[in-house]
Amino acid sequence: MRNDRPPTSRKQPPRCLRPERRLAASAESRGQGSSRIPRWWVNTVVGLFLLVPAGLLTQTFFRAFSRVTIEHRFWSTEECWFFMLGSMLWMLWFFGSIWASGGPRPLRVYVFGHELTHAIWVWLMGGRVSHFEASRDGGFIVTDTHNFWIALTPYFYPLYSLVVVVLFIVASFFHNVTAETATFLFITPLQWMFLALGATWAFHLSFTGWMIPRGQSDLSYHGTFFSLVVIYVMNLLVIALFLIVAAPEITFVSFGRELFGNVEDFSETTWLALAAVAHRFSAR
Repeated sequence: MRNDRPPTSRKQPPRCLRPERRLAASAESRGQGSSRIPRWWVNTVVGLFLLVPAGLLTQTFFRAFSRVTIEHRFWSTEECWFFMLGSMLWMLWFFGSIWASGGPRPLRVYVFGHELTHAIWVWLMGGRVSHFEASRDGGFIVTDTHNFWIALTPYFYPLYSLVVVVLFIVASFFHNVTAETATFLFITPLQWMFLALGATWAFHLSFTGWMIPRGQSDLSYHGTFFSLVVIYVMNLLVIALFLIVAAPEITFVSFGRELFGNVEDFSETTWLALAAVAHRFSAR
C-alpha cells in the first residue's frame, strides 16, 4: 500500500525493510530534487540546541536522586527494592534469551507494543491508520499523519508500564489495594505493582537500546542525532516522573524549583563567559 506520507515503520533486522518505503523516506528527508532545506539538517541544528536543556535536566535528576538516596535512604524503601528487583529479573531474562537463542524474547510482544504506540499517537492527533502489521519479523503501520512525535514515541513511551499503572488505578476504584496487606507469593498488591513497573520499564529500556543501533527508519527520517537527543530527554523525564511518584521527599514543585535554579546558574555562567570574551576582544 502506498501513501502520500511515508508510513511509520520499523523492521527487524534492517534487511526486512521494504526498499520502496525506505528509499521514499530517504529521498524526502534529504531534500533530493527540492530546493528546500533538508529536514535532517534543520533537525540536527535543533538537536544541538536541545543538548543544553538535556544537560540541565540530567544535572537536576541526578542531584535529586543523590539527595533522596543519601539523605532520605530512598534505596531502603520497598518501592525502590521491588522496582529494582523487577528490573533485574527482566534484564536477566533479556540477556539470557539473547545468550540462549541469539535474540531477545518475546520480540513479538515488543513489536506489537511499538506499532500500537505509533497507532495510538496517530489517533490522538486525529489521523487514521489504514494498515497495522506486527510480527516477530518486524512491523509497520500505514497512516495519513506523520511527524517526529509519532515516529519517536515508542522509544520513550513505556506502553506496558502505563498499562500496569492504569490497571492499578482501576483496581483502586473497587478496593483499597494500596493498604491491602494480604499477599500472593509473599508479596502485597502494592509491591506487585512496583515489581511489574520495574520489569515493564526495563523491558522498554532494554528493547529500545537493542533496536536503536539496528537501523530504524523512525530515527533516520527525522535525523538520527535529533531523534536520539529527543529520545534521551523524554526517557529521562519518564524516569524523573517515576522518582517523583515513588519518593515522597521529592515533589513536582521541588524538582521544578531545582531545575529553575540550575537554569539560572547556567545562564549566569554563560553570560559571564560571553562578557569576558567580549571584554578581551574590545581590549585589543
